Amino acid sequence: MAVGERRLSFERPIEELQARIAKLERLAQEDPEVRQELQHLRRELIETLRRIYSSLTPWEIVEVARHPDRPMTSDYLELTFDEFVELHGDKLFGDDRAIRTGWAKLETFKVMVVGHQKGKTTQERIQCNHGCAHPEGYRKAIAKMRLAAKFRLPVICLIDTPGAYPGVGAEERGQHQAIAESMFVMSRLPTPIICVVIGEGGSGGALAIGVGDRVAILEYAYYSVISPEGCAGILWKSEDYKQQAANVLRMTAKDLLRLGVVDDVLPEPLGGAHRDPHQMATTLKLYLRSQLRELTAIPIEELLERRYQRFRKMGTYFEKGMLVGPCLEPQVAREQVPAAPISTVDEV
Repeated sequence: MAVGERRLSFERPIEELQARIAKLERLAQEDPEVRQELQHLRRELIETLRRIYSSLTPWEIVEVARHPDRPMTSDYLELTFDEFVELHGDKLFGDDRAIRTGWAKLETFKVMVVGHQKGKTTQERIQCNHGCAHPEGYRKAIAKMRLAAKFRLPVICLIDTPGAYPGVGAEERGQHQAIAESMFVMSRLPTPIICVVIGEGGSGGALAIGVGDRVAILEYAYYSVISPEGCAGILWKSEDYKQQAANVLRMTAKDLLRLGVVDDVLPEPLGGAHRDPHQMATTLKLYLRSQLRELTAIPIEELLERRYQRFRKMGTYFEKGMLVGPCLEPQVAREQVPAAPISTVDEV
């Protein structure tokens, strides 16, 4: 990739160092004395990556989550799983390429994989509608998850979408009903479910396949009720305030872990998953393997009750000056989920 392509707004110092390193690597073949300076620049590059990526703002994290080179569902199917047999169609309307489903094998575990697919080339992105699924995509996911439960096999969901497709055709075919039905089916599906947000986790399009016994998120992914642009358009009537919206949505992995929305945060390689997809795939594989071992040992009745309680206790609210939650004592809720400062839109 040429320096400057697909640039993130905060990566200019990194790109400058990479350009200098590339130039010295060519010179080092002819002049051995250049190697010492080359080693120094490589160390400086690592330190710069660590410094920048340890202090990203919420909007910068959104930019990383949307990076075109970020590993997608198709990459993890190739790098994380040993085998994959794709299943197509919802048996009602058609086959939505924005959601991929199929049988897969992860070492000794046989599973059903359901994941959003954005596409890499322009043609693939058009076919996959940039990861925005239609109702037939979610109905396909529902049918395949029920099939997995029939054979008592776990379900793994890989979430990466800016949101469900909002077009007229999708609404005519029951977009809202398909999302609601998917959430309902997953809430009582009698088999283990693991959900991982690998990039964008936008709105109901993400939540439709996000109801599981374990919900994890990659370090530089986000999971939100609405995109920053959508939030800014509603509150400030302009996308110019998208960075402020990203700050107040509490959509980053750290915020979601603190609020109890996700159970685990998977660390990404230095500089993001797009810099080392193989390492990220290995991390994901180790996590899925450990969770499958744990969840498959739990009786189904207990598993369903834990799943219900997990989502039942999610969220907190103020009552008579105290921060409480539906299934939490006020004191526990206050310790685990500190209250965010209350402010008006103008103050934000």
